Amino acid sequence: MTTNTVVASIGSVNYQVHLSDGAHTWLGDEPESAGGGNRGPEPTSLLLSSLGTCTAITLKMYAQRKEWPLDGVRVTLSLETGSQGTKISRDIDLEGALSAEQRERLLQIANACPLHKILTHPIEINTGLVAV
Repeated sequence: MTTNTVVASIGSVNYQVHLSDGAHTWLGDEPESAGGGNRGPEPTSLLLSSLGTCTAITLKMYAQRKEWPLDGVRVTLSLETGSQGTKISRDIDLEGALSAEQRERLLQIANACPLHKILTHPIEINTGLVAV
């Protein structure tokens, strides 16, 4: 089992969230139209960026192990929510002189990236308050 920890904290600046994983820091925010300062991606973009990053890295690693001519990967993601739930669309552009079989295998591998697995399996979120 892998454990990753991210700390998200907000102060006096409306909706600007400071994020840290212990080695890196970044910002999350809301657009100005929602009362934020647009100083960082909004939460949905952060979620999609995680899936896109995982997909691209997984495909690159797999192709390198196989010594396939994958020159680049571009992953375009969008998210729709509605009464039926949430739908994420992921379009993958593979650059390089890949055969049809290699391209098809990489599509299968994209669906095996760790974040894809997390998002498509049951998720349990345990929430508690820290004692003061």
